[in-house]
Amino acid sequence: MKFLSAISLLLLSSPVFAEDPIQLNYDGFTIWLDCEKRAAVKFEYIAHKDGGSQKRRPKFYLDANIPKSCQQRSTRSYRTPGKRYDRGHLAPANHFDHSANAIKETNYMTNILPQAAIMNRGAWVRTETITECRRDSEDLTVIGGVIWGQNKKDDYFLETHGVKTPSAFWKVIITEEEAIAWLIPNSKAASWKRLDQYLVSIDTIETLTGETIPVSQKHKLNRLSSSWTISEGCNRG
Repeated sequence: MKFLSAISLLLLSSPVFAEDPIQLNYDGFTIWLDCEKRAAVKFEYIAHKDGGSQKRRPKFYLDANIPKSCQQRSTRSYRTPGKRYDRGHLAPANHFDHSANAIKETNYMTNILPQAAIMNRGAWVRTETITECRRDSEDLTVIGGVIWGQNKKDDYFLETHGVKTPSAFWKVIITEEEAIAWLIPNSKAASWKRLDQYLVSIDTIETLTGETIPVSQKHKLNRLSSSWTISEGCNRG
């Protein structure tokens, strides 16, 4: 758990949330926005059974209802020499393909942050795929957020976008009977195959972030040894 220990040290002098984050209620998901950071600190949604096939939008947008001073300065791709970062979604577009409006809103930059390309397409997308497959059998509550840390060396996009690069992302998925939590480093180490290395207890997430996750104490203290399986034949579209 060396990664978790490093994150804990970073947080000793680094507040996770703004005092009064702005709650943005989008079509099916909620974002909490730190205006000072120009970035989200938390997201939440209910993943219902897949009931749509709206296509993902190629463009990204600023939210016209939010002051420009609270948002990233650009919708452009994150680019820096020798490093690969994606415009990474917090609430994923694919989970809102029942609605043209909802899938557009997932491409608002209030729902986007710099994610290391391997992480975004690896460990992070695996959590989204687990959700995508599991939601066909039951509704899921998905709660997640950002760990900022204090590593200024990877803040490549302050000039172009006005936003720092997160150190890690966390996610909790809750069913009526179970819950699972991950703390995933925002680095090229976080591949699809390594997701199980980032399993943590929900109690750990609460300690690091100050959040209160709505599960029983039994679920809060339980750290799973492996991620939920992705069923064969699952419709990932």
